[in-house]
Amino acid sequence: MQKHFLSRAFLILLIISVFYAVCRIFAPFFIDLLAATILVTIFYKPYEKLLKLFRGKKNIASFVMVFLIVLLVIIPLANFLVYTAQRSVEAYESTKVYVEGKDIGQTLENHLLDKINYLGLSSETVKDALLGSAKQIKDGLTVGAGNLIVGTTNFILSLFLIILTMFFFFADGKKMLEKLMYWTPLSNKYDKEIFKKFHDVSISTMFATFITAVVQGFVGALGFIIVGVPAFFPGIAMGFLSILPYIGSAFVWVPTGIYLLFIGKIWQGVFLLVWGGVAVSNIDNLLRAYIIKNKAEVHPIFIIFSILGGISLFGFWGVIFGPLIISIAVTILHIYEMEYGQVLEK
Repeated sequence: MQKHFLSRAFLILLIISVFYAVCRIFAPFFIDLLAATILVTIFYKPYEKLLKLFRGKKNIASFVMVFLIVLLVIIPLANFLVYTAQRSVEAYESTKVYVEGKDIGQTLENHLLDKINYLGLSSETVKDALLGSAKQIKDGLTVGAGNLIVGTTNFILSLFLIILTMFFFFADGKKMLEKLMYWTPLSNKYDKEIFKKFHDVSISTMFATFITAVVQGFVGALGFIIVGVPAFFPGIAMGFLSILPYIGSAFVWVPTGIYLLFIGKIWQGVFLLVWGGVAVSNIDNLLRAYIIKNKAEVHPIFIIFSILGGISLFGFWGVIFGPLIISIAVTILHIYEMEYGQVLEK
């Protein structure tokens, strides 16, 4: 009996030690693996259709599915972010040259300062504010571009690992899940409930991201219409930029609002900055939380915090990782409640 106890304790100690070592080894690639898992989860049903089309040839179906994801999702998103970051640097340099030009002081005096002299502002103060805002936007885009690389030091390596992982997860993911279900001491119904939650929240967060992008673009364009500025292309740009953390639609409405102030259109500039700061900047998190809450079965306020915390920890992927982690945690607590409900009630 004692020998059996020691044997079991030693085995558990070995499992914990090996698991800890494995976690340390895979830690640098955690975000890559999780990103690949989420993408595979979202696109698994289309993969199953391809699998039928290719008569059960998993490797061919996996290759085609990964190729389509890279072509339609990863490459356009990466190119858009890199292009936007490059344009932000160019815009900042142009703004700097313009603001520091010899005629800028007189322009400020003629168009702006005569209307806000009671604040005690000078042309130098306004120039510094304009340059500071432009620099913050440029720096935000640079940070956003770096965070899209999802925590690895090399974008190419990260992208390669995600693509490679997706290929094998499509081909062998079902067997991996069956083995994982066999290893866990939980009953299969609980394992399936956790996997189902992962699947549902992954899809709903991705769906919510694109829905909120459309809505944020529309709300932002509405503000442009109110102040009499052409809104079609700014609305599209704000919609695209809203999916990028650290950047967002502010890249469009902040410089536009500052420009309106700069040329003397005070109420239009103030309105656009307030509209962007209150309506445009907040509607995405509120709407995303509302869409996700039914699948995640988590209160919207915690969804909002999970999104903000996820972005802080994981960058671009945090929009998905945050709600995913909190919803799985709630699912596990629900399983705990079902298993030990009688004990908890005592």
